[in-house]
Amino acid sequence: MGEGARRADEGGGPTSGSRLRNYARSMRHEPTEAERKLWLILRNRRFANYKFRRQVPIGPYIADFVCYSAKLIVEADGSQHALDDIDKTRDAELIRRGFRLLRLWNNDILARSENVADAIWAALQGEAS
Repeated sequence: MGEGARRADEGGGPTSGSRLRNYARSMRHEPTEAERKLWLILRNRRFANYKFRRQVPIGPYIADFVCYSAKLIVEADGSQHALDDIDKTRDAELIRRGFRLLRLWNNDILARSENVADAIWAALQGEAS
């Protein structure tokens, strides 16, 4: 190899981390209807200065919405997540990393946004996880 050349394991190319960040970025640009509505509820520090970020890579996963100061992840889920073993593994890893999870059903986000906001506030206050 000539000067400045790199081996595959020396970086410089797309890593799994950069691929995950790029995928998260594309998900931010193309949210589902429920994610869009939930973001309207969470954005701009609407919960007593709790700041949320959306589509955040955490380890090998992408969390829908994260509040780092409360260590809370809020997930907008459709029916495909009801009995998903992959979600159980994912949740266990996120909990191992110190986060609490709040899973909200898409139909609740779309039809009962006040109840959703109440559930998020309770989770931020440590009343639910």
